[in-house]
Amino acid sequence: MISFAAYRDSWIGSPRADLLSGLVVALALIPEAIAFSIIAGVDPKVGLYASFSIALLTAIAGGRPGMISAATAATAVLMVTLVRDHGLEYLLAATVLAGALQVLAGAARLGRVMTFVSRSVMTGFVNALAILIFMAQLPELTGVTWITYVMVAAGLGVIYLFPMVTKAIPSPLVCILLLTAVSLTFGLDVRSVSDMGELPTTFPAFAAPDVPLTLETLQIILPYSLAVAAVGLLESLMTANLVDELTDTPSSRTQECIGQGVANFATGFIGGMAGCAMIGQSMINVKSGGRGRLSCAFAGVMLLIFCVMLGDWVGLIPMPALVAIMIMVSVGTFSWSSIRDLRTHPRSSSVVMLATVAVVVYTHNLALGVLTGVLLSGIFFAGKIAQIFRVTSELSADGRHRAYRVEGQVFFASAERFAAAFDFREALERVTIDVSAAHIWDISSVAALDMIVLKFRREGAEVEILGLNEASSTIVDRLAEHDKPGALDRLAGH
Repeated sequence: MISFAAYRDSWIGSPRADLLSGLVVALALIPEAIAFSIIAGVDPKVGLYASFSIALLTAIAGGRPGMISAATAATAVLMVTLVRDHGLEYLLAATVLAGALQVLAGAARLGRVMTFVSRSVMTGFVNALAILIFMAQLPELTGVTWITYVMVAAGLGVIYLFPMVTKAIPSPLVCILLLTAVSLTFGLDVRSVSDMGELPTTFPAFAAPDVPLTLETLQIILPYSLAVAAVGLLESLMTANLVDELTDTPSSRTQECIGQGVANFATGFIGGMAGCAMIGQSMINVKSGGRGRLSCAFAGVMLLIFCVMLGDWVGLIPMPALVAIMIMVSVGTFSWSSIRDLRTHPRSSSVVMLATVAVVVYTHNLALGVLTGVLLSGIFFAGKIAQIFRVTSELSADGRHRAYRVEGQVFFASAERFAAAFDFREALERVTIDVSAAHIWDISSVAALDMIVLKFRREGAEVEILGLNEASSTIVDRLAEHDKPGALDRLAGH
C-alpha cells in the first residue's frame, strides 16, 4: 500500500508543472473522447463525462501518479455490439460491473501477472501503440486543404523548437494557443474541435443505470464487463510500467487495479462509458512535466469546465494543433532503438516484439497482441530451457548395474527426450537414476519418470531414484504411480 507521506507528496510535489501539463492534456482529451464515443455508438457527452470522471477518480484512488486515464478506444470497441443490441443503459450497467470486477482483481492482487510480460512484449506494445496513435491522425490528414499540412508542420516546429527558448511553459500548450490565434486571425479553412461533435452544455448528474435487476441482465452484460475489465487493466498496467520507466519512480499495481475499478464503477452512475489508462495522453503529460496526481485530476476537471462553460471557445481550436501534438507523442513513444536492436538481439526476442506489433496493429486489440507476445515468449523460453538438459550413464564392470545421471530441467518440453535417454533392452539387475543435478517440474515429467521406472522393472531390474530435491520430491510423492500397487499391470494394459 502507498504510505500517507508518499500519497501527499504525489499531490503537492510539483504543482506548477502538473497544472500546466494537465491543461494541455485536457484540451487533447476532448477530440479523443468525442471520437471514442462515436466508435461506441453513443452521444459525445458519454465519452466526455467518462473522461472527466475517470481522470479525476484515478488521480485520487489510483496507484500511478502522473498517468492519465479516461475513455479509450480499447474499451469503446468492446461496447459496440452491446450498445447496438441493447442501448446506452446496458452500456452504463456493464461499466459499473466492469469497475466492480477490476476492484476484485486488485483485491486479489492480479496485477502481479505483469511480471510475466517480457521486455520484448513491452517494446512491441509501445511500438504498436505509437503506430496506432499515428494512424488515428490520418483521417485528419486526408481530404483536407493544403493549409492543414502547413498548420501541422508549424505545430510540430513549435513543439520541438520552443523548448530551446524556454521549458517553463509546455510547448504543446504554446502550439495550441499559437495555432488557434493564427487560425482565428486569418480565418483559415481547417477543421476544428467543434467539427468533431457537439460538446455538452450541462454538468453530469447521478443516476443509476435504468436496467432491470435480473439474472437475464447479468447474462447480457457480464461478457462485455469481463472483456472491458481485462483489457482496461492490461492497458493500464502496461502504461503504468512505461511511466514507471520514464519517470524512474515506482507505482502500486494493486492500487492501480483498485483505482481503475473505482473510477469505472462510479462513472457508470453519471452517464459515462468505461475507460482505462491512455498511453498517448500519459506521454503528453510526462513530456509536459506532469509527474503527480494533480496533473490527472486537473485535466479531468478542466475537461469538464472547457466543455460545459467554455465550449464555444474550445470548439475553435484547430485540429491541426492537436494532430501535431499526437504525432509528437507517436514519434516519442516509438522505441526507435528496437529497429537497430533487431540485428543484435536474439532472434526469438525480435520475433516476439514484431509479432506483438503485428497483431495489435492488425486487430487494433491490445489484449490479443500482448497475449500473442506472452505466449510466444513462453514457448521460446520453454524451448530454450529444454535444451539445457542431458542424461549420461555409466555401466559397472560386471555389466549388471547402470547408473544414469540426469542434469537440467525436466518438464513438458524435455520429458520426451528424458524418456528416450534410457535403454530398456539391457539385461541389468540394478538401475540407479541420479537426479540431484535436475529438477522435476510437472505432471509430464512425473509421468515420464513413472514410465522409465516401470519399464525397467518389467525387464526385471531393481530401480532406485537418488537425489530428489525437496520440490521434486514433493511432486513425485504426490503424483507418481510407480510405487503404487498394480502399477506394472497398468503398464501392461497400457
